Amino acid sequence: MKFSVASSVLICAVTGTYGFVTPFGVKTSNNFNRIGSTLEAVPKSESYSVTILEGDGIGPEISTATKKVLAALTKRCGFELELKPALIGGCAIDAANSPFPDESLAQCRSSDSVLLACIGGPKWDGNPRELRPESGLLKMRKEMGLFANLRPAKVMSQLVDASTLKREIVEGVDVMVVRELTGDVYFGAPKGIDTDPVTGERVGYNNMIYSESEVRRIAKVAGDVAMKRGKKLCSVDKANVLDVSQLWRDVTIDVMEKDYPEVDLSHMYVDNAAMQLIRWPKQFDTIVTGNIFGDILSDEASMLVGSLGMLPSASIGLEGPGVFEPIHGSAPDIAGQDVANPLAMILSAAMMLRYDLARPEEADILERAVEAVLDKGIRTADIKFDGDGCRLVGCVEMGDTVAEIVATV
Repeated sequence: MKFSVASSVLICAVTGTYGFVTPFGVKTSNNFNRIGSTLEAVPKSESYSVTILEGDGIGPEISTATKKVLAALTKRCGFELELKPALIGGCAIDAANSPFPDESLAQCRSSDSVLLACIGGPKWDGNPRELRPESGLLKMRKEMGLFANLRPAKVMSQLVDASTLKREIVEGVDVMVVRELTGDVYFGAPKGIDTDPVTGERVGYNNMIYSESEVRRIAKVAGDVAMKRGKKLCSVDKANVLDVSQLWRDVTIDVMEKDYPEVDLSHMYVDNAAMQLIRWPKQFDTIVTGNIFGDILSDEASMLVGSLGMLPSASIGLEGPGVFEPIHGSAPDIAGQDVANPLAMILSAAMMLRYDLARPEEADILERAVEAVLDKGIRTADIKFDGDGCRLVGCVEMGDTVAEIVATV
C-alpha cells in the first residue's frame, strides 16, 4: 500500500541539510545509523518505506484504522509512506510454519521503520515454544538488535478518571520506562528443562545474565532520555540479592557520573519500585531497568493511565529501523467485533514519525488529533464508563474520526 500526493510541502522543522530534532536532541546524519549514546532516525525524506506487521487478533483492525490516519497525514503534509505488509506471530506460523519468517526479517531490515500491531492467541498456546507467536517477537528483537524499549505512561487529562487509582494519585503522571530488551533471563544461556539423573524429577532453569557493555548502552539511552525530560533517572534492580544487579548498578553509576553529571540518579529495588508506582507514581520521571523487571514494571505503569489501549512503545537499536507497537495484546476475544481501541497504534505511528522518520511535527499532528478526539467525548469501550457523558464508538469510527481531524484541523 502506498500513500502519495503531488504536493511538495514539508512542514517538519529541520536544522541543516540532514539535521533534525528528536526527543534526544539535535542530530546530524546522512546515513541510517544510531551512533554511540544517541538514537538517530533516518534523514528526513519525501518518501519512506515502512513494514507493517498486522499480526493476530485485533491487529488487522487497528492496522486498518492506523493506515487511514497515516493516509490523511501524508496527504496533508506532502510526503509518501509506502506500507509493505509482512508476517509475524500466529498468522506467520499458519502461513509459513515460523513465527517470524526469514522473509519478514529481511523486509524489516531493509525498511526505514517497522510498525507492529499485536501477536498471539490461545490457538497457538499448545505449540512447541519455537512455534509460538512470542518466539517470533523475541527473534525480531534479537536479530534486529532492538535492545532499548521506550514505554511512556502519561495520564491524559481527559482520561484521569479512567484509572483505577484515585485522581490525586495519577493526575499529572508522566513516566518513561526504558527497558533493556535483548539480555537478562529471557535470553540467557544455559536454559531448559532437564531430568535430574538421581531423583528423576524434572528441573527447569534460566540464566539471568548481563555483560557490562549491555548495561552501559542501555544506561546511555536512559541518560539521553532523562536529559530531554526532567533530568531525573531511577535505576531499578535487585542488587541486595543478585550479583547481576550489582553489576547493573555499578555500571549505571559509572555511566551517569562520566557522561550525564546533570542527571539526578537514584536507585530502587524492584519490589519497592512496584509498590511505589502505585503509592506515589509522580515521584518518577524516567526509569531504567533490565528485561524481566521492565516487562513487569512497564505493564504496571501502563495501568496508571487507565487502559492499555492508549499506550504506544518504541523498540530501538544502535542501527537500522526501530519497531513501534502498542503495548496491549491481541485480544482475540474481541477480534472482528469492531470494539478494539486503535489509539495506541496510532500513537505508536506518531512515535515512529518522531524517532525513526525525522518528522516530529507530523508526530505532533497525530498526537494532537488523538487529544482532540478525546476532547470531543468519543470513546471506545475500554475507556468508556457509565455516566461519563461520552459517546461509544467502534474501532472503525474511532480511526475515521482521527483521520478526519488529521486532514482538517
